[in-house]
Amino acid sequence: MTPMTTEREKATASAAPTAKRAMVGRLSWGLADQAASSLSNFAVGVYVARSLGPAAFGVFSLAWVTYGVVLNVSRGLATDPLVVRFSGVSDTSWRGAVARSSGTALGVGTALGAASLVVGLALGGSVGTAFAVLGVVLPALLLQDAWRFAFFAAGTGRKAFVNDLVWGVALVPAMVVAARVGSVAAFVLAWGASAAVAAAYGCLQSGIRPRMAGARGWLREQRDLGYRYLVENVSLSGANQLRAYGLGAIVGLGAVGAVRGAELLMGPFLAVLMGLSLVTVPEAARVLRQAPHRLGTFCLLLGGGQAAAALLWGTPLLMVPDRLGEFVLGGVWHSASELIVAITFGVAGAGLGTGAAAGLRALGAARRSLRCQLFASACYVGGGLGGAAVAGTVGSAWGVAAATLSSSAVWWLQLRSALREHHHNLVPEVRTS
Repeated sequence: MTPMTTEREKATASAAPTAKRAMVGRLSWGLADQAASSLSNFAVGVYVARSLGPAAFGVFSLAWVTYGVVLNVSRGLATDPLVVRFSGVSDTSWRGAVARSSGTALGVGTALGAASLVVGLALGGSVGTAFAVLGVVLPALLLQDAWRFAFFAAGTGRKAFVNDLVWGVALVPAMVVAARVGSVAAFVLAWGASAAVAAAYGCLQSGIRPRMAGARGWLREQRDLGYRYLVENVSLSGANQLRAYGLGAIVGLGAVGAVRGAELLMGPFLAVLMGLSLVTVPEAARVLRQAPHRLGTFCLLLGGGQAAAALLWGTPLLMVPDRLGEFVLGGVWHSASELIVAITFGVAGAGLGTGAAAGLRALGAARRSLRCQLFASACYVGGGLGGAAVAGTVGSAWGVAAATLSSSAVWWLQLRSALREHHHNLVPEVRTS
């Protein structure tokens, strides 16, 4: 053994713990950021539910799921390609990409916000007013989300956490004012106005100004991933929206509020699932570059851990006394409590599937992930509306649970095939080196 070989082995041995500590640090900030996000989402949902009652809370929930659709359009076109291709790159490359990516998110918010405003004014009533106000605040909501993706791509999750913390602090006075007004539109405006504070602060944190003029170039450069991710993301949020609209038509707006109330009880894990790509896709991409043979294990630990955590969280909810539940959700509690078991299994199934989804994103296997998401979305809508037609709100919840568990198996089958394909493509390179 030569002295040079010994030095290399020592360097490798010392680098491994350092890399693990760095990963743990990034994941810790990711968990902290998601905790801040889930806490603010939970607080908003509870406050609105207690202030408005089941029917008005159902209207607020329709605006919420509509925002989810637009958010996923922005993520598919702007920020999902960013975290796949610009995680761990040089600062110069990152800054240029973030300027165009955030500009794209801002452009999406402006365009779809204008559409929501027009639709809301045409509809009229409480639903129309809520959608009109949502259209006004959409640009700020999407820009704030874009900063979170940008910071995690750079490995600076602490900044994303601080940004969400700023949003949470700004929410407090905004919600108090909205409660005095007492309308759905006031709560939507308060939610979006506080996001605008965080979005402006994100510009100061990054020192980057969004370039809407660079959106066209960004879309052209990322079209091989962006448009597939767009379809994938919209199919997911669109399925959620179709299920909400269909449930409202079949059972009533109170049923939409009941489902949203039950989801609030599972809020910490639903928020983690919604923002999972903030942390796990960049980390999976790093694992793929540094130790590709460990990607499958990483994804399994990720998905299995989330599924187990969801079950551990949902079980104690069954023992919550009615008095405490009514204190938290008000009149929504009684109908929401009947859905806890089904929602828990649904979240566990989704958590298991997101582990495989992160692996497919890291591999850049956009076609495979698109097929999986289209299948999952079709099952979600079919199970949710079919269950509603058969057994009302409870049947819809169990239909969704069955759909998520079934689609999770498809995600894992596709990841296994993608890993085999990736390994097969690497073998010739190893043999010729």
